[in-house]
Amino acid sequence: MDTAIKDLGKQFREKRKEMHLSLKEVENATSIRMIYLQAIEEGEIGQYLSPVYALGFIKQYGNFLGFDGEKIIRDNPHAFNMKKKEEKYDYGIGTIDIRNTNSSSYKYSNIIWIGLSLVLMVLAWYFAKFLKVI
Repeated sequence: MDTAIKDLGKQFREKRKEMHLSLKEVENATSIRMIYLQAIEEGEIGQYLSPVYALGFIKQYGNFLGFDGEKIIRDNPHAFNMKKKEEKYDYGIGTIDIRNTNSSSYKYSNIIWIGLSLVLMVLAWYFAKFLKVI
């Protein structure tokens, strides 16, 4: 599985060098970032991108180099069954409780703020009337 991708990357690198192109020139022509182009050529693209993006970039890079991108993917389906490194998210203790809480203190906090705002506006109006500003 990995050897097929590495072989493909080696073919891409050889073709690019045969065309006398730098990775920067390929990046400018294809709008694929250089880090991903290097990963394709090294056969490590699955570590950087999801399989959908990896397939798209490999197809686009292959087409740019003169290969048939569709044929590459069709001929190597096992090679593109890549898995991205599983990312672990540590939300911490209590985070979910705060998001899903139904406690009354959270329910009524907006009502309290709205009430305080109305009281302040009424007091400001009376104060302005007392000073004969309005």
